Amino acid sequence: MKAYVFPGQGAQFSGMGKDLYEASAQAKDMFETANEILGFDIQKVMFEGTAEELKQTKVTQPAIFLHSTILATCLGDAFQPDMVAGHSLGEFSALVANKSLSFEDGLSLVSKRAMAMQSACEKEPSTMAAILGLDDALVESICAEVNGVVVPANYNCPGQLVISGAIPAVEEACEKLSAAGARRAMLLPVGGAFHSPLMEPAREELAAAIEATSFNNPICPVYQNVNAKPISDSALIKNNLVLQLTGAVKWTQIMEQMLADGAGHIIEVGPGRVLQGLFKKVNREVLTEGASLA
Repeated sequence: MKAYVFPGQGAQFSGMGKDLYEASAQAKDMFETANEILGFDIQKVMFEGTAEELKQTKVTQPAIFLHSTILATCLGDAFQPDMVAGHSLGEFSALVANKSLSFEDGLSLVSKRAMAMQSACEKEPSTMAAILGLDDALVESICAEVNGVVVPANYNCPGQLVISGAIPAVEEACEKLSAAGARRAMLLPVGGAFHSPLMEPAREELAAAIEATSFNNPICPVYQNVNAKPISDSALIKNNLVLQLTGAVKWTQIMEQMLADGAGHIIEVGPGRVLQGLFKKVNREVLTEGASLA
């Protein structure tokens, strides 16, 4: 069975999507539509922008979404998913690819999500940290002992978990986790505490937009971040998408469940190779590749 997976924030690079634009009239049309929806020339920033420009929240999330969804669309009949999933932001790309969302509605929601998250980040100083080399259960228990907001945010693969929360609480958790034997406990250069309770203002804002958006029943199940379960019901998909902003990204659990459900061929759609690497950490034998038009 083929599982198509879609990357999240951090996979951006200057020049992303230019090859698609030059190879496909359909890609050109989608970029033009994106410029109209976003109200600025994102195509120019993606193709020519500096790393600093691409790190702007209003650019990063739509840029990765565009690369992934345009690539999936341009694959045409070669795109035959039995299941899909996306890491954080990538879940929106996955939902366009499996026809739960239209491209236009998906991009509009991603743009609103980016702005809402940026606004939430500005309300309280917050951060995230990568914890390497500890069992998930130990990280969870140590976070629970710390005063203040600090929670597991991204279960990326066994032995790699990202925590998220208020700066003092994250720093204290890092000290405790290092003392408990973490190979690394390092603060990440991010603007805020994504996938934590501190994103509640963004969740409320995005919830209204998601509720007002029409979702369809998909052509194949999406394994959603908040529960790592295959979902095909549009109402459940909407609800889980709202919960995603304040809930953890259960990527380890998604990979394990996809493999248990028969995924034997993992195809990453979008910039980078991060998700392929994470799957290899769960099962070295699984076939992985990046999608391309070639």
